[in-house]
Amino acid sequence: MDDDLISKKELLEITGISYGQLYRWKRKSLIPEDWFIRKSSYTGQETFFPRHKILARVDKIINMKDDLSLDELADVFSPNAGETSLRSIELIECNIVSSLTLDLYVEIQGQQDDFTFDNILCIYILEKLLKSGELSRDEGLMLVRTMEEHYGKLAGKNGELVLIRKMGVSVLFLTESADQMYFDKGVKWVIRLPLASSIEELKLKMNEREEE
Repeated sequence: MDDDLISKKELLEITGISYGQLYRWKRKSLIPEDWFIRKSSYTGQETFFPRHKILARVDKIINMKDDLSLDELADVFSPNAGETSLRSIELIECNIVSSLTLDLYVEIQGQQDDFTFDNILCIYILEKLLKSGELSRDEGLMLVRTMEEHYGKLAGKNGELVLIRKMGVSVLFLTESADQMYFDKGVKWVIRLPLASSIEELKLKMNEREEE
């Protein structure tokens, strides 16, 4: 069996959730339809899931369901952007982004009164990658321009942000999936960031702000 897949039976045994819970979460869009993979086995047709994704998602649902309704959780896990807009002072006071990262963003895009969710997501990702040391300042400028120009094309999709380098030259791009991309040996994969994970993190931060 594929080590990257887990059967439905094994999933229920490991997590302790019931069949009913699993399919209720599916109906509520907490678990994506395309994670339910039908495959032939010696017992007939069985349902499998991407192992790491489903285990992480079930763990999140279990840990968060006492604080958020299933509908609220579905919104957090949705790749669709939120409708919230915030002013720069709110972004900083709520510890969503730092003033340094916000200043860098404004330097590129210009000052604005309100930041949409898409703007905030871009700044949030920029801060996360700058803080981790994975991104240089010049690559940060590239990230902002790429996100602002192309992120809308991935609206509602589980896209990825990818940064590769070859001989000191960086290339940053957005893609629906980097699974089928192959490069020569001189290319170094630097960043492969699923946008959905950053959207989840940002929505949770915004939910915490609204509860204060």
